[in-house]
Amino acid sequence: MKTIANGLILKGLDLTPTRENICIDDGKIIEISKDVLEGEIIDAEGCIVCPSFINAHTHIGDSIIKDEGDGLSLGQIVKPPNGIKHLALESAEDEEIIKVMQDSMWDMYNSGTSHFIDYREGGVKGVKLLKKASKDIPINPIIFGRDGSFYGENPDLHQVKVAIRKLLKYADGIAPSGFGEIEEEVAELICSECEKAGKISSIHVAENEGVQIESLAKTNKTEVERAIDAGFNQIVHMTNPKCDDINKLANSNTSLTICPRSNGALSVGIVPLFDILSCGIKPLIGSDNIMFNSPNMFRELEFTLKEMKAYSKNYINPKDIIKLATTNACTDDFDSNNMALINKSYIGVGQNAEFFVAKNKSNNPYLSLINRTEINDLIYLSY
Repeated sequence: MKTIANGLILKGLDLTPTRENICIDDGKIIEISKDVLEGEIIDAEGCIVCPSFINAHTHIGDSIIKDEGDGLSLGQIVKPPNGIKHLALESAEDEEIIKVMQDSMWDMYNSGTSHFIDYREGGVKGVKLLKKASKDIPINPIIFGRDGSFYGENPDLHQVKVAIRKLLKYADGIAPSGFGEIEEEVAELICSECEKAGKISSIHVAENEGVQIESLAKTNKTEVERAIDAGFNQIVHMTNPKCDDINKLANSNTSLTICPRSNGALSVGIVPLFDILSCGIKPLIGSDNIMFNSPNMFRELEFTLKEMKAYSKNYINPKDIIKLATTNACTDDFDSNNMALINKSYIGVGQNAEFFVAKNKSNNPYLSLINRTEINDLIYLSY
């Protein structure tokens, strides 16, 4: 049993600042009050107690080629099967890939992240490699698999179904790259098989303007519309929404993950976060490809707050930015579309003890975390 004492807690789904103590036992929060002081006492005086982060979109395998491909196009870097990252993964030894994935997971763990969602290349083998790599690291990977049979024109749908079912024995969901690489029938098959298995379906959409224009010309629908109509539980990016994409997403059961630093690195645009939040959408946030972004969520949050305020020319509450990486993954919105499988906790009685304690460096706890917290400011990790 331990008690985190004297800290400023960001409590509940709304991250309400409160000065109380947290008593934890066997990995669970059993009491939050001003008076509880049981077991080992961890003094959090002058500190913020914040829910641990979820990095909601990563490609951890491409840790193997960090900072390669600078100046190349999105397609040249990441489009399967011939993007430089795919070619690098194919030529690397398993143990080499495992080692770099472990290094990146430790980077996440040490910077306040307890959960991450990974789009894992390499079929069943790729999923197993990540499971093996994460075995002895105190972090929770949510792994979405994909298979080479998904891609190209006139795919063998029987082969695709077999590949999906094999993947779902090991993975938490299925995540093809995007509509530019798969046929509509494959997308619908992925969604229906994931729904049957009670697992998550996810896809990149509207990452750059070109794919939106192409989608409209080909199908008279945006990529966002196609993802919602196919039944995907989650979409990633929506950097370039068109038509009525934002409102349609707000009225659907599909969730959104944004990746602002990735969009900047690839010169594909700036996601209209102010408009998204104004419509009541509660996105998650991810650092995306580790080949060109560190998985440090403090970096992601600071970049996002400042870029989005500059882009929208509007005030964005820093608390809403912290929620992107914490409690937006804990809300009831996730219960209806399999996203509850993420199983992320907030600071509340009965919840898993998933939080970190960081030195408070300003009068605003949210901005202290976003603007000023460095890894060496984390004095205690509980996850």
